[in-house]
Amino acid sequence: MITSLVAAFAVILFLWNLKNWRKIVPPLPPGPRGLPILGYFPFLGTHLHKTFRELAGVYGPIYKLWLGNKLCVVVSSPALAKELVRDQDTIFANRDLIAALYAVSDGNDIAYLPYGPEWRKLRKLFVSHMMSNASLDACYSLRKQEVNKIIRDVYKRSGKAIDISELTFSASINVIQNILWGFTLQGERMTNLGEELRELFSELFIVLGATNISDIFPVLSRFDIQGIAKRSKKIGIQFESIIDAAIEQSKNMAAIRGGWNNDGKDFLQVLLELQEHEDSAKSFTMTQLKAMLMDIIVGGTDTTTTMLEWTMAELMNNPKVLKKVQEELTEVVGIDCSVEEFHLPKLQYLDAVVNETMRLHPAAPVLLPRCPSQTTIVGGYTIPKGSKIMLNVYAIQRDPQLWDNPLEFRPERFLSNSEKFDYLGNNFQYMPFGSGRRVCPGIPLAKRMLMFLLASILHSFEWKLPNDTELDLSDKWGLVAKKLKPLVVIPTPRLSNSELY
Repeated sequence: MITSLVAAFAVILFLWNLKNWRKIVPPLPPGPRGLPILGYFPFLGTHLHKTFRELAGVYGPIYKLWLGNKLCVVVSSPALAKELVRDQDTIFANRDLIAALYAVSDGNDIAYLPYGPEWRKLRKLFVSHMMSNASLDACYSLRKQEVNKIIRDVYKRSGKAIDISELTFSASINVIQNILWGFTLQGERMTNLGEELRELFSELFIVLGATNISDIFPVLSRFDIQGIAKRSKKIGIQFESIIDAAIEQSKNMAAIRGGWNNDGKDFLQVLLELQEHEDSAKSFTMTQLKAMLMDIIVGGTDTTTTMLEWTMAELMNNPKVLKKVQEELTEVVGIDCSVEEFHLPKLQYLDAVVNETMRLHPAAPVLLPRCPSQTTIVGGYTIPKGSKIMLNVYAIQRDPQLWDNPLEFRPERFLSNSEKFDYLGNNFQYMPFGSGRRVCPGIPLAKRMLMFLLASILHSFEWKLPNDTELDLSDKWGLVAKKLKPLVVIPTPRLSNSELY
């Protein structure tokens, strides 16, 4: 009798707890049901921003998509973004590592390394030794040298059509190389390194932008049905061979000198010295060193190229804004002088133009996806551990409830709020480089390179579209949002002194 009473009481208690648990645990975010097993196929198209906008209009600022058996949650409001990157930043500090990126870097780079002591150590070393003002000031002459080369090259092609993305990619990759290892790589294969890297970048962003069955059905990853992992691994090997050549040449030069050069250290020398450090707080593996260098090459080159092309495109589409930019350059720099980096802080209108471009055309429109380390609650909905979290800054930065006439290109909106908006993501309605622990660590270098190169070409030349050319501002989404059609423009000299070219 006692046993029966205890059993009955236990059953009643269990049912009562179950009833209350169901009331307490919030549901998953709303979203389309999709197809059985396969998930939501419209998401897999090329116009992702249109899909996101349509779904947000139906389901609100947070919704879910099933991609195969992978749960994806899309967030597109500042308040919910704050929950992710500020209130619960530690939980959402991991990345959702896709198969293609893992094949390229094994997930050892700062961008994708799991959150923890190893990631914190590498990021701290990167920021303190490579992104500090002292380090960036020390390699200014290298940036200036490459910008001068670009100006001379454009001058020789005056009056002829120029593809802006090709021009800026060449400049960016040369600047990055000089900053990283401070010399030109030797050998027959290295003579066309810029062209080889451009082809590698093109292939890399194709595989990163492709929908990989292995990502939405992890159980199939071993089969690599589309061959994406194989292609990605090949890209990683090619990048590694270039970095290996730089490391070997740097070590040979140090051996000839009888030690490392203590004056004007390039980034590679700094990393090699740290890598050999016996202090575990500063040492790291050669694999991590190579992944860090690849982060800088890819992040520092492609983002700068993409944003400069978008800025030039918007200026071509807004001649009055272009005129104001060049008037400011004439006033600050002088028509008989070339741009120097010390001019940049005074170019407030140009800075506003860049900010406005990044608002309308963020390089990473949904940033790099995050992955919660535990099941948690966001916006009153349950977000399961291991789901894919996409922060749609493209939608936030074009939201008419947050921005006056959001589709209008109006740099003046940043002149009156210059302190309110920055690249660190402290204002959750403007986060072109992300926010929180995972904010892009390369912001100081990216801003210097973009502003310096942009100011130099706008000050040195007048620019116009070829005759009978209609400007197209359509984009194509992948890991980075690029112009659908390359921007082709014609330069003519603007400075009065030809010796400046």
